[in-house]
Amino acid sequence: MRFGAAVLRSPGGRFSVEEVVLHAGPADGEVLVKIAGCGMCRTDLAVRRSAGRSPLPAVLGHEGAGVVVATGGPHTGLRDGDHVVLSFDSCGHCRNCLGAAPAYCDSFASLNLFGGREENAARFTDAAGGALAPRWFGQSSFAEYAVVAARNAVRVDPSLPVELLGPLGCGFLTGAGAVFHSFAAGPGDTVAVFGAGAVGLAAVMAATACGAVTVAVDRHPGRLALAERFGAIPLHAASADLPGRIRRLTDGGARYALDTTASARLINDALRALRPTGHLGLVARLHTALPLEPGTLDRGRRISHICEGDAVPGLLIPRLTGLWRAGRFPFDELIRTYPLADIDEAERDCEAGRVVKPVLLPGESNR
Repeated sequence: MRFGAAVLRSPGGRFSVEEVVLHAGPADGEVLVKIAGCGMCRTDLAVRRSAGRSPLPAVLGHEGAGVVVATGGPHTGLRDGDHVVLSFDSCGHCRNCLGAAPAYCDSFASLNLFGGREENAARFTDAAGGALAPRWFGQSSFAEYAVVAARNAVRVDPSLPVELLGPLGCGFLTGAGAVFHSFAAGPGDTVAVFGAGAVGLAAVMAATACGAVTVAVDRHPGRLALAERFGAIPLHAASADLPGRIRRLTDGGARYALDTTASARLINDALRALRPTGHLGLVARLHTALPLEPGTLDRGRRISHICEGDAVPGLLIPRLTGLWRAGRFPFDELIRTYPLADIDEAERDCEAGRVVKPVLLPGESNR
């Protein structure tokens, strides 16, 4: 089977939209999905800075959504024609997977970051027969088609705009899941969100939906305006005495804070903005040592890393689509669509902050 895909061959190169070849259909437990749309996430772009840890050449993309066109084996739970959102891969049988914590799967790194499942790896090549990484984040969905484990494909209502749903499988799932699951925030709680990108704004929408008082911190006025529209109190990241302002706005300090920036200064500000016993969650990968200032972890305050919003995708994604239908999680307002052929433009716009969430449409030739 031959189809178009965006291939990244080297960290410093551009994406090349070219023909790739799938030499065999879905194996037992897998499905073949025709991709309607795929979000571009900063984790995809971080491959450029991975110093060889992520295998290239590869088809990236891990926020795909589309329609099942073939199934492998009798036990996938999916049928041809089902609309699905694709999420991260997990083994399904380690202690954490069995404990409803697939984001902490023992094999998470190997399945998602370092090339994917090794079985049947040779079936995916470029048009000349050159090997491509087997599967990025369980998907490789910067493409017209993707073969995925049925485990990480979540069926959704076909009346929904499937081409826009892909980011619910990672970026929006991470921000909303942090609020709903990691913090279990509810009415009367206070949440401070540092960084109003896709993950941060999803957290803002989720916090507003669950009745929490929310403060959003960012340096881009446009993103602060979005956060305010979604119910948050906006604060510029360069504000004088940022922790003090947050404490005053939250009646003594936020109960929860979420950092999406990986900025040491803002992480320390977030800790100082917490009330006693407050919880700071980090979702961005840290690339250097994190210096914590004296006193930031006093009085029961704690800090933890949150992966994929502590979510079970099959449970959270339907919840998010339900909130969207009710007008309480308007994620579509963060999306700008691009034809797959314009992937380099989408990357530039994403890196420059001109768009919150680019979504690539493999079937579109023009916007």
